[in-house]
Amino acid sequence: MIIELLRVKVPPEHREQYIQKDAEIWTAELARYPGFLGKEVWINPNDTGEIILIVQWATREEWKAIPQAELDAIDQKFNQELGFESEIVESCEYRSVVRSWNS
Repeated sequence: MIIELLRVKVPPEHREQYIQKDAEIWTAELARYPGFLGKEVWINPNDTGEIILIVQWATREEWKAIPQAELDAIDQKFNQELGFESEIVESCEYRSVVRSWNS
């Protein structure tokens, strides 16, 4: 599994609106693609303008197979409907290698 991690800064008063629009547009669109496993949204209790998005992909190849033109179109729709500025301040990926839980 591959994790796409995005750290986003938004005006604190628009945080909930961002989360709602992200689910309606980005998550709904990404769910149509092979390899999309799910998405988690985390908020920072110490910074009300910070949102962490964790997108789970089955493989890096499936994630990166999404055409850039389609991602650009989704992004354009998202930004038009959002109605305020947001900024992705960090974008990185992680690969799962081992899962273990101790009782």
